[in-house]
Amino acid sequence: MRRKLVNCIYIFIGFFVSFFSFFSQAATPEQIDAIRNVAEEFVLDRVIPSEGGNIEARAGNIDSRVFATDCYTGLVASSNNTRSTTNMTVLVECPEDAWRIYVPVRIVTTGPQVTALTNLARGHLISSGDVTVSYIDVNRSRRQGFTDIDQVVGSKVKRSVRAGSTIERGDVCVVCRNEEVMILAERNGMVISTKGTALSDGSLGEQIRVKNNKSNRIIDASVSGIGEVSVQF
Repeated sequence: MRRKLVNCIYIFIGFFVSFFSFFSQAATPEQIDAIRNVAEEFVLDRVIPSEGGNIEARAGNIDSRVFATDCYTGLVASSNNTRSTTNMTVLVECPEDAWRIYVPVRIVTTGPQVTALTNLARGHLISSGDVTVSYIDVNRSRRQGFTDIDQVVGSKVKRSVRAGSTIERGDVCVVCRNEEVMILAERNGMVISTKGTALSDGSLGEQIRVKNNKSNRIIDASVSGIGEVSVQF
């Protein structure tokens, strides 16, 4: 009985020593920050943002109980998947001290989108003071919006837009359906104008169908300005 008690005490002491030995080797907050920074820098060096956009890399949390050292020879990062645009797992290791850890990194790609500064009611004509350009996470937003304020200034709001929301192409029209427009026809440097009626909504540069009010002829024209479309002959 006494021998069993002694064995139990030895086992308990062994567990106690092992437990504190494990935590004495756990990574410090500075070492964890270094691991996360190396993983994020690795991703930023390899993911190319879209034109006008930005890339952010956000390393996931690392268990503070993992083993790590200061690694005086420098941490080394690598990954088998460098094509992902949303998530990447980065291997960070210290060859000198023979340890490694896999770090999940979330990739946030942001791009410019025109957003409303105030609530915009239906029928409102947008001015430059109504909108701004914000950087939106393009992986989460599937909206078809605008990248430049000039694309929406002067357009009419077709459906209410809340402050802070991205202005979608379906929210506004530079030329609106059933409204009178000026048709500008250009040929050999000569411009002829006549009135017409838009048969659909359109934003700058979009092709829409327009009825010539004089001849009743239906033509395809490009939206060139507020209440204005252009055709070339």
